[in-house]
Order: sequence, then structure tokens, then C-alpha cells
Amino acid sequence: MQHVILYAIVPIIVVMLAGFFSGKAGIFNGEDAKKFNKVVLDYALPAALFISIVQSSREMLAADIKLSLISLVGIMACFMIVYFVFRMFKGNTGADAAISALISGSPTIGFLGFAVLEPIFGTTPAVALVVAIVGIVVNAVGIPVGLSLMNASLEKQKPGSTKGESAWKPVINALEQPVAWAPILAVVWVVVGIPWPAWLSPSFDLIKGANASLAVFSAGITLSSVKIQLNWQAVLGSILKMVMMPAVILLLGLIFKMDVLNLKMLVVAAALPPAFSGIIIADEYDTYVATGTTSLTLSVILFVGFCPLWLWITDLCTHTTGF
Repeated sequence: MQHVILYAIVPIIVVMLAGFFSGKAGIFNGEDAKKFNKVVLDYALPAALFISIVQSSREMLAADIKLSLISLVGIMACFMIVYFVFRMFKGNTGADAAISALISGSPTIGFLGFAVLEPIFGTTPAVALVVAIVGIVVNAVGIPVGLSLMNASLEKQKPGSTKGESAWKPVINALEQPVAWAPILAVVWVVVGIPWPAWLSPSFDLIKGANASLAVFSAGITLSSVKIQLNWQAVLGSILKMVMMPAVILLLGLIFKMDVLNLKMLVVAAALPPAFSGIIIADEYDTYVATGTTSLTLSVILFVGFCPLWLWITDLCTHTTGF
């Protein structure tokens, strides 16, 4: 636990606070954070995912099919639970509930995945596969589903406001992003069996190194530029994200006897704070911004305690069940 706190949690807090105070001091602002996010999502993270996965093997990919299925079922089940829970609140629209699901039903794997998992589990292809698989679920499945639910609600409230967009458009847009197609390309590369030239790796490693630090710094700037509005919905969103999602993943992993290391990594990934992409979408559509941002902020704070707690619970459960 001491290792987790000192090598995974403390560095994130320090870098995030640096971004936060830089934002408060006016050195950077929300627009700067968006540019940093674009560097992370379009360059650094895709490079990190691609170079890590192409150095794996077919055997490793085959062993991770269970990981992929549990990630998809577990995360999307939690996503839809959050949507229906917040849909029941009086005064909430379908669009509000969709934003809640995009925030509290999605872990911020792109921004904090490598930053948290590598200090705990090491710099290995296994870590990259977990980040890639969860990232694909969040970006290529969760975001399109959330946008479709939100557009359906907005169209019902104001006919013509979404211009009759195809339900497949969010899916296509998600798959066009480097953070989605880069890991898919890497998986295809490994499956086909093309040898990866070792001399190409340093070119990817340089930009890959900017991923975690820039993502966390940018997250701090984002938090400094948003309005906090504490209410019961924000608290509930944080509880659902930090408690329900890792619990569901852990339960599924135990039932279907996942590899212990993969299960630990996946539980930690599920316990990550909410996806910052949900806040970006909320801001773009001016929907549920204050409550969603407050829920995200609370989750970031709670993660400091919940990350080591879930690691301890997972260890306890795997030892008790004879894994």
C-alpha cells in the first residue's frame, strides 16, 4: 500500500495540483487544457498504446479475450445503471442522465490509465492491453451510446435541434479517433504476425513519455476552470463511480475466474475517476455541467483512498476464493 501511495497516488496529486494552481494563477486556462488534451488523445496516448501492444504476442492477446468481454459487459452495465438511476431524478432530462453516464459510468482511462497502472504493475504490454481494452470500450462504445441517448432526448425536447443525425455517426466518429484505431491496428499487427522492428520503438517512446504527465497536468487546469456545485446528485455520481463500477468488475472477474493480475489491473482501472470526455461533451452541449464537474472533482479526491482500498479488497477476495 505504501508503494501504491508513494509511486502512483502522490505523483498524480503533485502534478495535478501544479496544473490546478497554474490555472488559478492565470498561467493556463480551460482553452489551453483542451489543447493539451488534444496532444494526449491524438498523439501521446495512441503512441503509448500502439508501441506497447505491438510488442506483445498472439498468446497474450488470446489470453486476454476474457478480459475484453468482462470489461465490455461490466463497464457498459454500470454505464446504463447510472443512466437509468439519474433518469429517475425529478427534473432530470434524458440528456442530463446521458451526461451522468458519460461521467460517472466511464473511467478516465485515457488520462490516468498509464499514470496509475504503470507505477503499480510496471511498464509491460499487459498494462497497455488493459488501458487499450478499457479505452476502446469507453471511447468506441460508451461515448457513442451516451451521445445517441443524449441526442434522442434533445431531439424530443426541441425537434430539429440535432438535425436528424444518424445513430451510427457517433460510432464512426469515435472509431476515427487515433485513441481508438491505434490499439486496434496494433492488435491486427500482432495477430497477423508481422515482426516489429526494434529500431522504430524509440520514435514512439519519446511522445509516449508525455502521455501521463501532460494528461494529469491538463486535468488540474480543467478542474481549476470549472464551477463546483455540491448536491446529492454529485455525491451519488461519485459513489456509483468509485464503489459500484470496481465492485461489479471484481464480482465478474471472480465469477469467471480471471487471471489475478489482469483482475487487479482492471479493478484499479474501473476505480479511476470519471472520464474527462464527459465534462467536455457536457460543456459543448451546455448540459449538466456544474453537477457533472462537481461529481468528477469529488471522485478525484476520493480516488486517493479508494485506489489502495480496492487493491486490498481484490487481494483479499482472490486469496479467500483460492485464486
